[in-house]
Amino acid sequence: MVTSFDLTGPVFGTPGAASKLRAVDLAALLDRIAGDVAPEVGRGAVADYIPALARIEPRTFGMAVAEVDGSLHGTGDWRRPFSVQSMSKVFTLALVLSRGDSVWTRVGREPSGDPFNSLVQLEHEDGIPRNPFINAGALVVTDELARHGDAAGALLAFLREESGRPDIDVDPEVAASEAGHADRNRALSYFMASYGNMRHPVPSVLDQYVRQCSIAMSCADVARSALFLARHGIRNDGTRLLDLSAAKRINAVMLTCGTYDAAGEFAYRVGLPGKSGVGGGILAIVPGRCAVCVWSPGLDARGNSVAGVSALDRFTTLTGWSIF
Repeated sequence: MVTSFDLTGPVFGTPGAASKLRAVDLAALLDRIAGDVAPEVGRGAVADYIPALARIEPRTFGMAVAEVDGSLHGTGDWRRPFSVQSMSKVFTLALVLSRGDSVWTRVGREPSGDPFNSLVQLEHEDGIPRNPFINAGALVVTDELARHGDAAGALLAFLREESGRPDIDVDPEVAASEAGHADRNRALSYFMASYGNMRHPVPSVLDQYVRQCSIAMSCADVARSALFLARHGIRNDGTRLLDLSAAKRINAVMLTCGTYDAAGEFAYRVGLPGKSGVGGGILAIVPGRCAVCVWSPGLDARGNSVAGVSALDRFTTLTGWSIF
């Protein structure tokens, strides 16, 4: 652990001075954050409605920062793969928007205020989900991507290339467990189909959706794969995935909708676009600077990692790296 740097001085407390951080400072900062949030690790409950996730040891913690220049830093279990779950929705949405913005006629961009798997609003709003990050909205996005072939296969190919890890794959145990307990997602899909808002057979879309959510990645993998959002749409090979407007809009929807019905609290505490998953991961973007991924499986009542939110709160507090 690096301990020779003062993490209480103005470099870490003043937004204007934050750009002076060196790589070794970030390494020290992440170690400090891991120590600060240690009492939070293990708090909350794992996602026991998916049996394979219920067996995960809750007292684990990892955090990684990928800078726009490609530098990568981490602490704790930052190289250990875990189920990305709803963090995958960010990447699927990006792949859809890279082909055009017609998906916005099928899904909204407003916070839901309800749990991520709620059926309530769909009935009141004619089968149009509130946003692409609740389950109903993500099913529509998967259905839209399936117009171009296997949505899960396209996502895997993208993540393998961006992370530099060709061995990234679906966790078959998680996928089977999730598929066996997908009644609510099945109901959401058929309900939207009854309004004409599903273009492909529901079983096919559900299979692709489950495989997307069951991809296993580490904090390092997720952070590196998400750098295109910190670079305003530019991939790791220098090519453009999204135009400036589309990248901005994904970050905006992450801020307002990325942590389910706790998005306001997350914006208040962290001040960054973020997307959580019930596997315990949270992805956050500092536009122009870095992508951050934190993982700790203990969840609060709204499905967000307890220690993960605390770690990101400490990160933006100590660095001043916030969009506000």
